[in-house]
Amino acid sequence: MIEVNYNPDVLTCLANLSNDEVFTPPSLANQMLDTLPQELFTSSKTTFLDPVSKSGVFLREIAKRLMVGLEKEIPDQQERLNHIFSKQLFGIAITELTSLLTRRSVYCSKIANGKYSICETFNTEQGNILFDKIEHTWKNGKCTFCNASQEVYEREDALETYAYQFIHTNNPEKLFKNMKFDVIVGNPPYQLNDGGGTGSSAIPIYHKFIQQAKKLKPKYLSMIVPSRWFTGGRGLDEFRDEMLKDKRISRLHDFPNASDCFPGVEIKGGVCFFLWEKDYNGKTQVFTHENSVIKSESLRYLLENGAETFIRYNEAISILHKVQSLKEKSFTNIISSNDPFGFDVRVDGSYKRVKPKYKKEPFNNAIKFYYNGWQREGIGYIEKDSIRKNIDFIKDYKVLITKAWGVGSMGKDWLQPLIVEPNSCCTETYLIIGPFSKKSTAENVVSYTQTKFFHLLVALIKLTQNAMKKVYSFVPMQDFTLPWTDEKLYAKYGLTVEEIAFIDSMIRPMELEQ
Repeated sequence: MIEVNYNPDVLTCLANLSNDEVFTPPSLANQMLDTLPQELFTSSKTTFLDPVSKSGVFLREIAKRLMVGLEKEIPDQQERLNHIFSKQLFGIAITELTSLLTRRSVYCSKIANGKYSICETFNTEQGNILFDKIEHTWKNGKCTFCNASQEVYEREDALETYAYQFIHTNNPEKLFKNMKFDVIVGNPPYQLNDGGGTGSSAIPIYHKFIQQAKKLKPKYLSMIVPSRWFTGGRGLDEFRDEMLKDKRISRLHDFPNASDCFPGVEIKGGVCFFLWEKDYNGKTQVFTHENSVIKSESLRYLLENGAETFIRYNEAISILHKVQSLKEKSFTNIISSNDPFGFDVRVDGSYKRVKPKYKKEPFNNAIKFYYNGWQREGIGYIEKDSIRKNIDFIKDYKVLITKAWGVGSMGKDWLQPLIVEPNSCCTETYLIIGPFSKKSTAENVVSYTQTKFFHLLVALIKLTQNAMKKVYSFVPMQDFTLPWTDEKLYAKYGLTVEEIAFIDSMIRPMELEQ
């Protein structure tokens, strides 16, 4: 038996580890570097900055390209190494540990001026890869720079505070003594726990690194971040508007399934990386990736007329245009806001909910009460006086839909509505479609929500489990005196064979959800 020596890249192995701060595989780093003008790697004057270095993979891969690109200009290998590492490559680590890891990856030594460093010209241990322990700036219990919770992140000196150096300053240019950078590239931290939980409760921070990088006025900027900014949401609405209106974004690579970039790591809504060019002004080349191949490509503006969010799928643009051409009202007109009956009450100064007082058995003048878990434990009954909002909804039929459903995947998510009778209400677990005086109207609404057409238009905005009122913004109103099917809707909006085939390929039929 022949033995084969297999020496995997340690940074590839590290990237496969699940972590709150996702490490970048070398293959992905090179995919991002490939979008840059390649002549940048043949100039001894090009400067590069990774302001959020974790493993040093970007700087290492850039160094490899420069070593080849500058061979003619600087023939001596050691002289070339010294020049690249001391004059062209710069980084800011996100933690003390990653600063050591980055230096080890880039300089082959965790100490830049150490015995084993491949760069001979450094006279400091950090070299050009900085890390200084920074403190949060607290005001009213929050950090003024990153909005971190003082309760969660004010820690003893031995613990990491996650006060990232690059964004905890109003003058990022002073970190490298007003040096100008041609290229800024990286994979920033994505979120911080706000004390109320993780996942959807965590606050995004990746956009702050992008905004800070733009302050340095680079020629090129490329970062890989969660795609949730496409539709905005918690703390991201202004950033979304800023990005979608920025005509300096020349390329956008979208990965609806984040594991195509980060194997073994789940990031709801997928990830994307972009190329921002200071001197570019035009449409964006949008690439959609699936299973490591480019599924579609389109040159278009990031913000469609009449839209407030980014339309992720290139093939869906023509369908949306046909829907919008009829200028119908939005389905959101009959969907309630969050917490339709006012049961979402919290303990003062806490995220803890005050549980509504309901009973399991009916009593005089009781209102039926649908709560999270009623299918398992039985319908509840509650006093009418407990209802704080929309009391006029009680007397009619209503369609209940959960405010979180699915996983944020167009091909897997399917809404399962519930028609409830008059004399009923629900907790903040649900949103309400309606109310309706006739049960037949509610049934026709449900028929509409069970079409692929409906789910496609929802999926253009819904990138995570969260399904608040705004995710239905692209869905048009219909005449609910009659039931609806996909065939009727395709005919009404004049969809082509190709457009119907796209919907069929993207949306899983209802029967497969059972």
